[in-house]
Amino acid sequence: MPHLEFYRDHRLLFVHLLKPGRTVVGRSDRSDVSLPSEQVSRVHCIIDRKTDGWWIADRSTHGTSVNGQPTKRHHLQHSDVLEIGEYRVRFIMNLEQTDDDSKILVRRQMATQTTAKMPRSNTHEEIVDISDQAVTFQHGALRFVRGAHKGKTILLKRSRTLLGGEKADFCLHTELPNAACVLRMVRGRVMVEPGSLPSFLLGQRIREITPVKHGEEISIGEHGFVIEVQTQNLVLEKPAFGEMIGQSTAIRQVFGILYRMAAHDHNVLLTGESGTGKELSAKAIHEASPRAAGQFVPINCAGIPEHLFESELFGHEKGAFTGADKRQDGAFHHADGGTLFLDEVGELPLNAQAKLLRVLGLGEVRRVGSNTASTPDVRVISATNRNLAAMVQNGTFRSDLFFRLTVLTVRLPPLRERKGDIPKIAQAILSQLHPECLLTVDAADVLETYHWPGNIRELRNVLTRAFVLSGPSIRAENLTFNPWSFNEDAQGEQRTARYNSKHQEREAILMALRQHGGNKAKSARSLNMPRSTLIYKMKKLQIHD
Repeated sequence: MPHLEFYRDHRLLFVHLLKPGRTVVGRSDRSDVSLPSEQVSRVHCIIDRKTDGWWIADRSTHGTSVNGQPTKRHHLQHSDVLEIGEYRVRFIMNLEQTDDDSKILVRRQMATQTTAKMPRSNTHEEIVDISDQAVTFQHGALRFVRGAHKGKTILLKRSRTLLGGEKADFCLHTELPNAACVLRMVRGRVMVEPGSLPSFLLGQRIREITPVKHGEEISIGEHGFVIEVQTQNLVLEKPAFGEMIGQSTAIRQVFGILYRMAAHDHNVLLTGESGTGKELSAKAIHEASPRAAGQFVPINCAGIPEHLFESELFGHEKGAFTGADKRQDGAFHHADGGTLFLDEVGELPLNAQAKLLRVLGLGEVRRVGSNTASTPDVRVISATNRNLAAMVQNGTFRSDLFFRLTVLTVRLPPLRERKGDIPKIAQAILSQLHPECLLTVDAADVLETYHWPGNIRELRNVLTRAFVLSGPSIRAENLTFNPWSFNEDAQGEQRTARYNSKHQEREAILMALRQHGGNKAKSARSLNMPRSTLIYKMKKLQIHD
């Protein structure tokens, strides 16, 4: 199996097994291999599996050398030696070609993983499955096999855990120093670093930060423990998340799932009908995540002309095209260290999908007109009201991009599935419009009987109209509904009867198209309907472009 051997001062520190795809080496805790050194850049280099083999690309300010020669990009061969700061890294193509010591170490790691029948990486809390009600995730844990705590198991709930005295995160013995041993969680893996007392991994003293595999024993004096992975399936509920509120079981479970997802760095796909709060959810995930100090950058994919897609997302150099009078950063650069929200991602044309896929796969962003790539640190959250799986089947959405985006997926329920939340949401909206706004009981009853095809966005519009036309006290007779809210219930039919004709429907669509210069995406948003619905209605009503 291809892997990297990391040396320092001619001493083998650890071996990293290479997985298919991209491996980031750097000083940052977000790197796949984290090397604590001032001579190592935050993102130092990227090792990537291509169709023609393994390649390394330098992304550092300090430089990377291969076999003693500085390089920016190199096709790796067996036994190539990389220089990354003070570390020497040997690239090995397969197990049979390694020296005896490395063979023993790699075999020991592989044997441990095989017999344990667990994932290769040790996970602090890795989400492995999501349903509408629950999250299945894995925790990193310590199980003591020797010493006073033998038989006890503790979960690793922090990114950095101190083992030692009474003020440590876990007390081994009151007379020990508080940082006798230090464990860190680095991108889902348990790492051990030297503490105040000598600690040993598989009998070897720990002198550098070192990854620990499942089942390997760490010992400190008489105390010994092994790393384990535990799987749990929990139904999670929270009463609110960000600016979103609700008391129904369905939405409280969704809030619990979103809260759990925020702690991770994987791509997220939010699905649901138009107006269900996908952008609010994305912003709340960002604000509850470790990236909260970074920027939240929203991009509406439906609103970007195809010929400007690359420039909007990746930036451009001066003179790259007509009108490019200066160098400009793209959305990925603005979101460096933060979150990029791609709304209506299902509206991207196939050509734009291919360009987005390349960036998500390699992590490299290249401005239009530039030969130099950068690697901004970005978490991508995307959203759609379309069925991407069906689009993959009919060939309008790339399957490889689909799997890149759907690492973590959650469906936001429409308002009609949580009608008990409507009065509370309505009062919260009215409080934003005016602190003195009041929703009467009869008005709340009418709101609960309505079907809400436009969901919370439509609810906001209905309440805004009532507030503007009638003042701070909202009664049932003040409510007028959207022309596209054709409801099955009697009250809804009575309130929308004046709109429920093909002639008026056609006139409203034509007016929206005129107001937005024929732009279907903007027209659909003004009518509170998906773009696909607008196109369907245009065909049905014989409205031509």
